[in-house]
Amino acid sequence: MTPEAVSGLVVVDKPAGLTSHDVVARVRRLAGTRKVGHAGTLDPMATGVLVLGVNRATRMLGHLLVTDKAYDATLRLGTVTTTDDAEGEVLATAPTAQVTEEQVLTALSGLVGDIDQVPSAVSAIKVDGRRAYERVRAGEKVELPPRRVRIDSIEVHRVRLGDDGVDVDVSVRCSSGTYVRAIARDLGERLGTGGHLTALRRTAVGPFGLGDAHLLEQLEESFAVIPMAQAARSGFPAYELDEGLAADVRFGRKLDVDLGTDGPVGLFAPDGEFLALYEQVPDQDEPLARAVAVFL
Repeated sequence: MTPEAVSGLVVVDKPAGLTSHDVVARVRRLAGTRKVGHAGTLDPMATGVLVLGVNRATRMLGHLLVTDKAYDATLRLGTVTTTDDAEGEVLATAPTAQVTEEQVLTALSGLVGDIDQVPSAVSAIKVDGRRAYERVRAGEKVELPPRRVRIDSIEVHRVRLGDDGVDVDVSVRCSSGTYVRAIARDLGERLGTGGHLTALRRTAVGPFGLGDAHLLEQLEESFAVIPMAQAARSGFPAYELDEGLAADVRFGRKLDVDLGTDGPVGLFAPDGEFLALYEQVPDQDEPLARAVAVFL
């Protein structure tokens, strides 16, 4: 099968220095199609898992965006920057000789759970039609409202204490929409030192991890695509259809079935073909499922 005919997911191990859009442009060239998108932006300084959809699979990306993510990161205490990471200008510094490892662990434990997090001002969130980071880079002051996010765990691997800075190596598992830069900032605020992010590597997006990812150089040699059916089975619960229900799904009709979960759920024809994502219709006397997206 030629790359031009492929629809599926491509999992890239993004290098530092490239934007997510740069990676999309490279994969468009390799796939021979303009229909390439990505699920979840990575900053240029960040590396790791970037999930891309090719051709029909671009329609899956919006649903993968809401999945959980995992990161390895280094948080530095003692310096505040304009971007909450190492790429920004330094706004303030503070001594860190008084900081103890126990204080770091206690402060981080307070950031785990369902919390209201203020996104970084240089996030991709739109403010009156423009990205927040565009407004910041144009010299505007941007204040974003807090958002409810879920941080499942912050595992601390190492705390490197110092008079002029403390570096904390962590692994984070969190909901989509969580900003690891904001965790560094908030840790610094709790300890009175300020803080920012110095390294970030995304290790997983939902079920897709570094073991599934390919360097761009590897994709140049062999364009590895996860086929639609395999991607759907990995990313969503699966529901097997009989021929009659499969015919209804091909027309996007509602189904009198219980999918077993709210959804989205991947629906598969008897021959294994991935047909659609469906969700359960709430508040029904009898089970009813409706189409979220049909992939035909």
